[in-house]
Amino acid sequence: MTNFTREDIHRIIKEENVRFLRLQFTDILGSIKNVEIPVTQLDKALDGDMMFDGSSIEGFVRIEESDMYLVPDINTFKIFPWYTDSKAKVARFICDVYDVDRKPFEGDPRSNLKRVLKEMEEMGYTSFNLGPEPEFFLFKLDEKGKPTMDLNDNGGYFDLAPTDLGENCRRDIVLELEDMGFEIEASHHEVAEGQHEIDFKYADAITACDNIQTFKLVVKTVARKHNLHATFMPKPLHGYAGNGMHFNVSLFKDKENAFYNRDMENGMSEDMLSFMAGILKHARGMTAVCNPLVNSYKRLVPGYEAPCYIAWSNKNRSPLLRVPSSRGLSTRAEVRSVDPSANPYLALAVICKAGLEGIKNKEEIPNEINDNIYEMTLEERQNLGIGDLPSTLHTALKALREDTVIQDALGKHIYRQFLNSKQIEWDIYRQQVSEWELDQYLERY
Repeated sequence: MTNFTREDIHRIIKEENVRFLRLQFTDILGSIKNVEIPVTQLDKALDGDMMFDGSSIEGFVRIEESDMYLVPDINTFKIFPWYTDSKAKVARFICDVYDVDRKPFEGDPRSNLKRVLKEMEEMGYTSFNLGPEPEFFLFKLDEKGKPTMDLNDNGGYFDLAPTDLGENCRRDIVLELEDMGFEIEASHHEVAEGQHEIDFKYADAITACDNIQTFKLVVKTVARKHNLHATFMPKPLHGYAGNGMHFNVSLFKDKENAFYNRDMENGMSEDMLSFMAGILKHARGMTAVCNPLVNSYKRLVPGYEAPCYIAWSNKNRSPLLRVPSSRGLSTRAEVRSVDPSANPYLALAVICKAGLEGIKNKEEIPNEINDNIYEMTLEERQNLGIGDLPSTLHTALKALREDTVIQDALGKHIYRQFLNSKQIEWDIYRQQVSEWELDQYLERY
């Protein structure tokens, strides 16, 4: 992250002829929101004096409590590279939301993650790092610019053009991301037809979550230039692998990776094992946050590389947690259940909180599972103590209601609003009559 001063911002805006500023933030459901202001309002914005109506944002406040402030994080200043007209360049700040008393708003996901990270710092750690692996599909647009269900290619894992017709779009996405300061590590076609993945370098928790939101915006913007629609929907197509967003996480103490201990078996420290044990213990409770859509649970099924079972391994990709082979500063735990519909600030908050609880309580990690869990019988899984992740949003919400640690990670406001919103989503979904039901039952009964 670049450390800007106020003077730097004024200078860059003048040199680059920036005319508009977007003050960006994220609501409880993970949607990016923003208000655009002319550059003449820059000082007012930097002073944190820009107000907005919080009652109009999903899960924020009631109408009688509507006045809220956007406080820019000055180091998130970026000029959008796709606005090439020198007379109308647009830049953005990512903001924290403050209430009318000028205090961080408890319903702001970004501020809530900062609250959880303070607990981490009180335990002696200096950084919680995240390397995300978001996946997305590319579908063709129709003549009216609406998404179709027609994939733009029939490529497979690591395929090249001409099979991978999304290669040019993906390359343009990478170029735009690099123009915005991303360090791209890999870009490739994923397993399913029309599915892609772009990996970027890990960062501290807040920066990484900011990057995820920026990444989604860039991907969707560039895709439309190619007459394509990019979707981060977890499972848009039956019979294909779904979109995941694996979270590679690690704790640091200054420049030392707290997850690494060269004297321990496999190089994993006691802190790392307890952190992972905490995630496994609270896996069911945090699933609704990491997999927040009705559709998310169509991805968490056997056979498509998405985890269904609560276990861990150094080698196996079927459990919830995997430990990649890299050691030293790269020692990390890969949480494989998260999907890209999740609010990254909330997902990382619950993962961090669960892991820290594991360290606090010196939780013992279960035995490692190196066999393919997908091929095990229910009896074999039970004998090994392997639990299941929730199979529907309904059961995930039930698990969330029973897990006070995950509730605390969200805070009272976000927990209450999130639970209410998702319960409504489930209630609407369960009352729908699907084509599958009509095909199966209409004539038979």
